[in-house]
Amino acid sequence: MNLVIDQVGREASSLLASPRRSELGQYMTPSPIAAFMASLFSYNGRARLLDAGAGVGSLTSAFLDQALQNGTAVDAETWEIDNTLGGYLKNTLDEYVQHGQGKIKARIHAADFIEDATVSIQFDSDNRYTHAILNPPYKKLSANSKHRKLLRVVGIETVNLYTAFVALTVLLMEKGGEVVAIIPRSFCNGSYYRPFRNLILRTCSIRQLHLFDSRNQAFQDDDILQENIIIHLVKGEAQGSVIVSTSHDAKFLDYQQITFDAAVIVKPNDKEQFIHIPTATEDTSLPKLCSHTLQDIGIEVCTGPVVDFRMREYWRDEPAGDTVPLLYPHHFSNDTLCWPKPHKKPNALQLSPMVSKWLMPRGHYVLVKRFTSKEERRRLVAYHLSYEALNAAHIGFENHWNVFHIKKHGMDEYIAKGLFTFLNSTVLDEHFRVFSGHTQVNATDLRNMRYPSLEQLRELGHRAKNQPNDQATIDRLLEGLETP
Repeated sequence: MNLVIDQVGREASSLLASPRRSELGQYMTPSPIAAFMASLFSYNGRARLLDAGAGVGSLTSAFLDQALQNGTAVDAETWEIDNTLGGYLKNTLDEYVQHGQGKIKARIHAADFIEDATVSIQFDSDNRYTHAILNPPYKKLSANSKHRKLLRVVGIETVNLYTAFVALTVLLMEKGGEVVAIIPRSFCNGSYYRPFRNLILRTCSIRQLHLFDSRNQAFQDDDILQENIIIHLVKGEAQGSVIVSTSHDAKFLDYQQITFDAAVIVKPNDKEQFIHIPTATEDTSLPKLCSHTLQDIGIEVCTGPVVDFRMREYWRDEPAGDTVPLLYPHHFSNDTLCWPKPHKKPNALQLSPMVSKWLMPRGHYVLVKRFTSKEERRRLVAYHLSYEALNAAHIGFENHWNVFHIKKHGMDEYIAKGLFTFLNSTVLDEHFRVFSGHTQVNATDLRNMRYPSLEQLRELGHRAKNQPNDQATIDRLLEGLETP
């Protein structure tokens, strides 16, 4: 039924207007991905299946195919709030009920899953599931929305529909119940998703994580560029080793897997509970020289203090005697500062008491872009802003930067050069990708990394002086830095 369900999905998707699809935050699962997800489950004679945001039934269809092959009877419950998709879903499930030799029962809830699930969690403790297969909707949840309030009632605090759906599903599983979901990788790090990580790590074991090497291949038909992973969770199971598998794309032709100790995936005593996802070809650890926290070496990092839209009345296109420079990422090109620069954004801010409190004094700073494009070779992109670069007493760093500083001031020139070199190295970029699957680089992520000592950074800075900033030179300089 694979080709048929893909055709049905494309037909249904074409009938959904783009604003409606954006409202739902829902994208169809290609049949090879659905089949792979269904293959991860254990089938033990009888299953109660949950599929929330079921769409046209791609995932449930793949699960039912596997279940019938394994002689497993299934009572499937699906949720689909859109009437157009619900019609296709009914046709899909009716086929299995009619031809499943009495082994398949199916029910469609044309209702809001979050509303239904929160009621069931509170008042219907006997209504639990053995299996759940999910491609949940991807959409942000506003802080004061009805859904956020409902989720808080059952102890769930999260910022996106996809984590809300997975969290609710976990709470609806019986002990030993299995959840397989394809979701964005963004939950693996960042402070916003910490409560969600805590929930799944506290209540489940991670049995397998699957990565797609190519960012845009999982949902190629829908032009989705979010980096997705497939996660297999088991409710109430003690955490053991974790299978990490990879494939270039949804065809799984080059599928590989390797097993890692759980401590590699979630570092012991990590308060943030970042989920690291190494692969067979990656070095999972930084060089031995990287053993220091930022606190150890007396350096801090913060998000750029200037939120530009709040300062609109002080915007100036060109610098003048009563202004200060305002730096955005677009002011750097090929590691070179290009300021001022013609752009729709301002180059400067007029000095005022309102502006002054968000500025930093002139000095040597290291800046890391908070957002990198998917086409950029490195996830971490750092720049050294030297003391000499700008002839101004104070500087405004816009909110799209992470700013390394010492007590809101600049740092020693050679420490800055060394930190810049370290942050732009290939080994660090590869290490960062192990636990960060999205293009945003948060200050929290940078605080949780390990760094060389202050002396080593200073030595690296001396070595980097008058050297080109190409990747080969940066990597050679770091390799030559001796461990203490």
